[in-house]
Amino acid sequence: MAAITVRSLDDDVKHRLRIRAAKHGRSMEAEVREILVDAVAEEEEPKSWVIRFHEAFAAIGGVELDIPPRTGGHREMVKFD
Repeated sequence: MAAITVRSLDDDVKHRLRIRAAKHGRSMEAEVREILVDAVAEEEEPKSWVIRFHEAFAAIGGVELDIPPRTGGHREMVKFD
């Protein structure tokens, strides 16, 4: 595991970090780790709504949809006169 040092951290930021860590029942170090993990995770490519929809239904066993057959021929083209 890597270690980093943060220098010149504003005293107010340190104070707010301490309060935030206490609210979450963590040490300041653990809170900083969690914040960094969350910050990096946000940089991942956002999932499309199709993938999120699929994952949501896959978690409950999926959904089978009946696709109606296509009915003959071509449709008329819309005219914008």
